[in-house]
Amino acid sequence: MATTVLPTGLTGAPLASTATALDDPYKNKYLIAIAVTLAAVLELVDTSIVNVAIPHMMGTLGATLDEIAWVSTSYIIANVIVIPMSSWLSAYFGRRNYLTGSIAIFVMASFFCGAATSLWGLVFWRIVQGLGGGALLSTAQTTIFEAFPPHERGIGQSIFGMGVMVGPTLGPTLGGYIIEAYAWPWIFYINVPLGIFAGYLVWTYVRDAAHHVKATSVDVLGIVLLTMTVGSLQWMLERGERFDWFASRFVTGLLITSVVSAVLLVWRELTIDEPIIDLRILTSRQVAPGVLFAMFVGLALYGSVFVLPVFLQQLHGYTAQQTGMVILPGALASAFTMAILGRIANQVDARPLIVFGAVLFLASMVQLSRLTLDSGQSDLFWPLILRGAGLGLLFVPLSSATLAGLPKRLIGQGTGMFNLMRQLGGSLGIAIMATMLARQTVVHKQLLTEHVGAYDPTTMARLGGLTQGLVARGFDASIAKQQALMIMDRQIATQASVIAFSRIYLMSGILLVAALPLLLIWKTGKAASIKVELH
Repeated sequence: MATTVLPTGLTGAPLASTATALDDPYKNKYLIAIAVTLAAVLELVDTSIVNVAIPHMMGTLGATLDEIAWVSTSYIIANVIVIPMSSWLSAYFGRRNYLTGSIAIFVMASFFCGAATSLWGLVFWRIVQGLGGGALLSTAQTTIFEAFPPHERGIGQSIFGMGVMVGPTLGPTLGGYIIEAYAWPWIFYINVPLGIFAGYLVWTYVRDAAHHVKATSVDVLGIVLLTMTVGSLQWMLERGERFDWFASRFVTGLLITSVVSAVLLVWRELTIDEPIIDLRILTSRQVAPGVLFAMFVGLALYGSVFVLPVFLQQLHGYTAQQTGMVILPGALASAFTMAILGRIANQVDARPLIVFGAVLFLASMVQLSRLTLDSGQSDLFWPLILRGAGLGLLFVPLSSATLAGLPKRLIGQGTGMFNLMRQLGGSLGIAIMATMLARQTVVHKQLLTEHVGAYDPTTMARLGGLTQGLVARGFDASIAKQQALMIMDRQIATQASVIAFSRIYLMSGILLVAALPLLLIWKTGKAASIKVELH
């Protein structure tokens, strides 16, 4: 009797299950999701982790506050320039090569950032780190999107969303702990082992897309115009408050450069066959409002994340680590909400979920606006849980409904635009909140001072009490009165700051809710039924 030799080299064994296991393109989906999400989290953490290390860097490197700000600014500018180009770069080099190479660049630059002995050496390696990190957002999201079958894409987006939402809040906590336990270079060194692990997983399990088509030409002019557009805009947002915005010719020049470059970029990208960014995806009624709403999500997320640590550290005297522990439950609420939504995001209408999430976010901002100097951690717990749950309800449905109907070849362009707008929205939010905080504090201090005068009995009683207390401690009467006046001035300034923070919290919530009419442009909110038509 003849023996049948099967293609697998086995005799008589059934091929069906073996072939299925070998050919299943989704078999390593969770390993891929873990790998690219870890890389994205490292990139996001590095946008905020340096903030708590600034005083230590200034002392070690002999830099002024204005100079040390470039450590953060240079990274973010390099980052946002690369994000919209990631789809083209991924297609040109191949997804696995591009992702692995970007992680390698990020890891190498992280090591040299930690080893830097001069300010401008550190700034140079932060630029390199930002260029490597730019791929780790949009390319990661694209990779996850395609790693899961269509009916499970919500799960993949929820895994990525957890990293995106939790990452920015981890920075201050992790940075504070590392600096207290070790030294500031270790906020960069920690990226090395984690980045190597992520790079190994990416190289092992990520494959180039089946629809991968390498560009035959390089859009050099498009790259230059994109760099000028996004770089000038980000630079303006990062440094505008320091230069008093448009009172400065430099800031005005950055705005003009960005606007003129943007007009030329649009013309260029719509008139060539292989653009660096495909702006035609914005003709979709799903994509255009989705990425614009993502900008408002970034504004709300980064604006509120920026404001609360400042409030806790400046007015309540919290350390960075204590601040992180206060914020952490809200981040966990985001992760928990997205984990639940991941399984149903493709089947349900995204619009009610997004509306509910925006309302929860507004409710949390209203509660935070009522905080006073006497508020404790218990007063922050539930507002931050609401904020976390609200943002969790927003991200997964929004990204699923925005990107689901795009052809596979354009998913990378869609995620690039989505992440760029969210990142620019975050920069805009921080710029707006920082400016409002400074100016509202001055305005409310002036208003409060008008009610504090020599003819106000309450004021005079307070001044007398402070003066007597200082005299009792051994101060001379005239000096005691001067000190009492200074104490009252600080108390007025502190109260003015509390009022300013209150206005900013409300503004964050109102701006997000104000963006909800954009959802009316969508044809549908059900990702599973979306068919995108590009014109």
